[in-house]
Amino acid sequence: MSNSAIIIGASGGLGASFADIIERAGNHDRVFRLSRNTEAHIAADVTDENSLKRAAELILAENIQPDLVIVATGILYAQDKRPERSMRELDADWMMENYRINAIGPAIAAKHFIPIMPKKGRSVFAVLSARVGSISDNKMGGWYGYRASKSALNMIVRNLSIEAQRRNPDAIVVALHPGTVETALSAPFAGGGQNGERFTPEQSSGKLLHVLQKLLPEDSGQIFDYDGRLIAP
Repeated sequence: MSNSAIIIGASGGLGASFADIIERAGNHDRVFRLSRNTEAHIAADVTDENSLKRAAELILAENIQPDLVIVATGILYAQDKRPERSMRELDADWMMENYRINAIGPAIAAKHFIPIMPKKGRSVFAVLSARVGSISDNKMGGWYGYRASKSALNMIVRNLSIEAQRRNPDAIVVALHPGTVETALSAPFAGGGQNGERFTPEQSSGKLLHVLQKLLPEDSGQIFDYDGRLIAP
């Protein structure tokens, strides 16, 4: 079985850079790029469970058990929607869209891809979360749907980590905070992140891959930032 990596959401800025860096490193025999984009190796959409199921089946049919899966999808704003600044702006449909893409999508991806990962040896399933999903770190309020959906994702990661290690004690399931990255996701928000830092997709994904390389099974279920610092739930 080949040593392979899967990037879900590979047409986005971070997803594409993850795939590019992994391919250049040459540590994986194959790198599968999954996205809604027609140029992807395999079509897959985190809002369409059937597409995720088909993608996992196609990869498994090639006798491949990926040891690295990264879900690099997410939504912060839409054409006519922005993160809520106060409760007056709360909208049920927009909140549901945040949950559908930021929390439910990665959970369903895990449902179909963790079972095809190795049952022995180190494996990593990682999702992109955000520091603003930390309840203890929230000192400013606002961004209701995005914060809540990322907080839900962090809980899902914790659940997944417990179940994954019953299947493989060396499995690692983590959430990652990429920082403020110069992608379409953050384009309308000019300010930097913590300490005013802003990263290119290549800088952020490179940092996150370095973090993943150092993680141990006991780190599973946690949230880490781009410098490998643990983020409290």
